[in-house]
Amino acid sequence: MKKIFVTLIISFLFFSCSASKKEKRNGFSYAEISTATGGKWVENEYIENQGFKNLTHLKVPQQHTDHSYFIRYEGPGWESEKVGYRLYLDWRNAIDVFGKKTTKSILNQVGQDNFDSYHNMQDWGMDILKVGNSLGLGSFGRYDGNEVHHFKKVDSTLVSITNKTDYSAVNINYFGWTTADVKTDLAATLSIASNSRLTKVDINLSTDFYGLCTGIVDHQVDYITELNPEKEWNFIATYGKQSLVPDNLGMVVFFKNNDVTNVKKDTDNHLVLFKENIRSVTYYFAAIWEKELNGISTKKQFVEYINNTLNSLNNES
Repeated sequence: MKKIFVTLIISFLFFSCSASKKEKRNGFSYAEISTATGGKWVENEYIENQGFKNLTHLKVPQQHTDHSYFIRYEGPGWESEKVGYRLYLDWRNAIDVFGKKTTKSILNQVGQDNFDSYHNMQDWGMDILKVGNSLGLGSFGRYDGNEVHHFKKVDSTLVSITNKTDYSAVNINYFGWTTADVKTDLAATLSIASNSRLTKVDINLSTDFYGLCTGIVDHQVDYITELNPEKEWNFIATYGKQSLVPDNLGMVVFFKNNDVTNVKKDTDNHLVLFKENIRSVTYYFAAIWEKELNGISTKKQFVEYINNTLNSLNNES
């Protein structure tokens, strides 16, 4: 009897340790888009909402624009246990950051109690980035030499959500995106893996195109970069008191040298400009907030994170 009892104890301890390691290793990822139901459109505003419903696919209504109160937190969201992101699914097309004070999933609660309650600190965290007229963090647009064009004129927009065991993604198809003299279809996939802060961005264009760009909103804090032409991957980053709290927030974009023609600053952004006539491109971005649970809280740690990620990208190539 004693031998059986000891065996059971050892088995229990082994199982507990194994489960703990597995949980730590796997983490989670999640993506969603959620729309209002039971109400009606009055011009560009959805009123009398009876509750939100998560969808796997959505064709964005023609009347939808900023502050239409139709899409919960104004666009799709994606997260890991470390950080959350959202994209404004309207003419702004900017990417915002949800800072997390927990490792649990938070997106399904954001904006449920009040449409924009996430602008104030919650138990889980809050929206921490002021986007303004910029691209936010890592979104995409067209730079014509004078300004960045967002998505003010699009024939139609389709969105789908992917949630797999080890990654989640938001897939967006913009049909007939028109900026000045250029009209193109643009397909974008924004994906995040478990245990990662990185969003991977894959973009494909239907026509030859010049001026494709990404970037980071300029909040006049520390700008960090080290452009090494001998490496396949490079980066631009910012760090400082640029969150809405305010407190320290680090943001970084990683890109391939061979895809890029220039790095510069405009009125609102630190920009990465992709080469003319490029039809497909892949890059990454990440945000690091000092209130993240057991996360990165200093500029030194942020730079170490950048260097470690850069080394991984260059060694994978």
